[in-house]
Amino acid sequence: MADPESPWSQTGRKIKLEGLSDVASISTKLQNTLIQYHSIEEDEWRVAKKVKDVTVWRKPSEEFNGYLYKAQGVMDDVVNNVIDHIRPGPWRLDWDRLMTSLDVLEHFEENCCVMRYTTAGQLLNIISPREFVDFSYTVGYEEGLLSCGVSVEWSELRPEFVRGYNHPCGWFCVPLKDSPNQSLLTGYIQTDLRGMIPQSAVDTAMASTLANFYSDLRKALRKA
Repeated sequence: MADPESPWSQTGRKIKLEGLSDVASISTKLQNTLIQYHSIEEDEWRVAKKVKDVTVWRKPSEEFNGYLYKAQGVMDDVVNNVIDHIRPGPWRLDWDRLMTSLDVLEHFEENCCVMRYTTAGQLLNIISPREFVDFSYTVGYEEGLLSCGVSVEWSELRPEFVRGYNHPCGWFCVPLKDSPNQSLLTGYIQTDLRGMIPQSAVDTAMASTLANFYSDLRKALRKA
């Protein structure tokens, strides 16, 4: 059940692409929701996975019957380069091993669009390929950037994919105070994969996917 005080729950969870008119209002509420996640106290999180350069935590989501995941690690690059590799654009497909296609369906302004993307099967295809249609928004945050998104309802369905749903999610990227050429990247992800999947498989996939995301992004930034 959504938190009644959450800016997002006041918006209504389902936004239809065909009726996406008040882009400024949706962008602001999405941004405020992510900032709210970013202020959740540390003792509310439980470690889901920890590897050398990244930690993944989780807590029960207030948007659906699943988990809100938090991931954090340091990137050896400046904020703009990191976010340019994450947000919708030509670089994302080059390095993200999970993403198999990405198309921008509608541009609202330079930092705001609706994209459709597909993901590969996971865990020996226990989780089959998924498709998502997301509203994406990038905005300044403190000394860095926030790139955030949420799924929208879109009538066109493709039978070869299960349509997943991303509840409010995003990436905060800020320069390290003592090392401005490095950035602290913190992500919040809560994905409803839908379909008949064991919850244990979802939990394993999400934690591993986030850890791999950081590893693959670091490799891409070193090559750039």
